[in-house]
Amino acid sequence: MKKRQAAAVMVAGAMALSLAACKSASQEGSAGSQSSGDGITVAIWDNAQLDGLKEIMDGFTAESGIAVEIQVVPWDQYWTLLEAGAQGGEMPDVFWMHSNYSQKFMSNDILLDLTDRIAQSGTIDLANYYEDIVGLYQLEGKTYAIPKDYDTIGLWYNKTLFDEAGIAYPDESWTWQTMADAAAKLTDKDKGQYGFASPAANNQDGYYNLIYAMGGNVINSDKTGSGWDSPETIEAMNWWNDNLVKTAMPAQEVMAESAADVLLGSGKAAMIMQGSWMVSAFKGNEYIDANCDVAVLPKAEDGTRKSIYNGLGWAASAQGGHTEESWKLLEYLGSEGAQKKQAELGVTMSAFQGTSDTWVNCAPEFNLKAYLDMTADMEIRPYSRNTKVWEDYSQSTMVRAYTGEMSMEDVCRDIAAFMNQELEEERQ
Repeated sequence: MKKRQAAAVMVAGAMALSLAACKSASQEGSAGSQSSGDGITVAIWDNAQLDGLKEIMDGFTAESGIAVEIQVVPWDQYWTLLEAGAQGGEMPDVFWMHSNYSQKFMSNDILLDLTDRIAQSGTIDLANYYEDIVGLYQLEGKTYAIPKDYDTIGLWYNKTLFDEAGIAYPDESWTWQTMADAAAKLTDKDKGQYGFASPAANNQDGYYNLIYAMGGNVINSDKTGSGWDSPETIEAMNWWNDNLVKTAMPAQEVMAESAADVLLGSGKAAMIMQGSWMVSAFKGNEYIDANCDVAVLPKAEDGTRKSIYNGLGWAASAQGGHTEESWKLLEYLGSEGAQKKQAELGVTMSAFQGTSDTWVNCAPEFNLKAYLDMTADMEIRPYSRNTKVWEDYSQSTMVRAYTGEMSMEDVCRDIAAFMNQELEEERQ
């Protein structure tokens, strides 16, 4: 923790400049969300959601009279910005929170405690949201964020490549072996075409789904131990390595340089796994629009189908002079009406249960119902207090299995040992 704090202090000045630049860009691209002394700032990391969120924020401004300025900060800079802001007292008023970081931020008095406000609210009832998403943003009986959305994982495929190979499109009957067999047939390394792409860093939208479908786990239910060395997890990852990594995927070096969605969008990968959060970007891609579609994930041989899911939360800074205005915005964003609007505009699926059916209409060229169909088979994304520490290690170590430097079983056991040590330190 000391290292992270020192790093945050070192970059605070630079990030202050980045924040100022981001404000200017936001003002230019978000007419109507004007900055004022009485307004509040909102930080997000996904530019694809900007237009829809701006429309929702404009509705809040019209109702409340409180101006809102949206700042889009890239993912890596986003967390540096928040850490630096927590040190220097210059945080956005309202911002997205993610399960990788929520435990750390909640335990350091950075986020506004919403518990009493929620209890007194006539709008927010936490029973309306997916329980696991609510739990991501609770600590020691207190709530620090209002659920924003939820996501599931689907199997994207290139219809043109399937048609050329004479292979039927993926559907709910597919097993993982069906997918692997198709991926092998769709791979032509001489042409630079691969049946499947999923780099070592892709876990929620990659091998996590197979692990849980085959009865394994990444962390146990009470978050005291890693599941990476369980027989089921090792079996799943050995299968992943033998049937996909070695036979149907580009080299890890290629996937590290070109993300899976880029490979799909250039005709280099016939299939990828991707979260519902990518739909807003995919529907603006001419190649993907013309050639691709999405299906439910494959199932294990025993019929088990799992999608790892996650959800963002709307949080507010405990610092500064806009806590009441920030709460009003959080209450508005968590309302049934705003959550329905988020889905209707195609921003993303919404965390308020029963409000996401209209989301499938935001891109009728794709079978988005596949994502809603996965709702019945969800497993919450593995997390603990310091998720990022052990997840970063697991992703970097997984590269060594992808490149053949280590066996997959040794990688799994190595990750488990590191993770168990980290989980032990979390309990101290």
